[in-house]
Formats: sequence, structure tokens, C-alpha cells
Amino acid sequence: MPKTSVIPTGSGAPLAPFVPGSQADNILYVSGTLPFDKDNNVVYVGDAAAQTRHVLELIQSVIETAGGSMNDVTFNSIFLRNWEDYAAINAVYAEFFPGEKPARYCIQCGLVKSDALIEIASIAHLPH
Repeated sequence: MPKTSVIPTGSGAPLAPFVPGSQADNILYVSGTLPFDKDNNVVYVGDAAAQTRHVLELIQSVIETAGGSMNDVTFNSIFLRNWEDYAAINAVYAEFFPGEKPARYCIQCGLVKSDALIEIASIAHLPH
């Protein structure tokens, strides 16, 4: 089964050897996405809600580049630095998934940069 890299226009170079998305047939795997700008600097330091919005917008751009929408997301892996941010993260998350929700899990852990409060990886089943 061939796979295709999915890289939205304007994406910065990743910190490690990976691409923003990888598509095989109609399944799109979106890499763990952190609240980084195109130069890999953490944005909205200290603001979990703003970081979550930024991360989900980046994920949305990968999915749309592949021809899908956030409605196609079937699973999310959520990594957060502090449980204290859980409510703020969920409030923004609910805006991006207003209808039927994808399956997910959420764990607390350290992230690659100390100012990053959230990381999300997604799986989407695209319509084509």
C-alpha cells in the first residue's frame, strides 16, 4: 500500500525526521502536533486554550490539505503537561468537534519543549 506525505503550504521544518501527515488509502495519520510557529518556537506561552486552538488549527490544515475536514477525524491522542489545563483544553477541543466526537485518550506527560502545554495526534478517515 503506497503512502503519501501530506505537508500544508507554509509548514516549517519539523524538529525530528517526520512529516505533518501521512496518508495511506483513505486513512490520514497526523503527527503529534505541538503549539509551534513555523520556526518551531512555542506560541501562546502559558495559555493552554490558545495553544490548543493553534494545535487544532494546524491539524485542520493537514487534514484539509489531504482533502478532508475535521468531521473525518476518528481518533485523537492528547498529551497535556498539567491536569489543571484539562478544562481549558476541552472547551476549545469541543469547538472543533461540535457534532459526533472522535474517540480519544488523554495523558499527562512531559513534552519536547517545556513551554508547550499540549500535543495532539490524529487519525482521519477521508471520504476518498
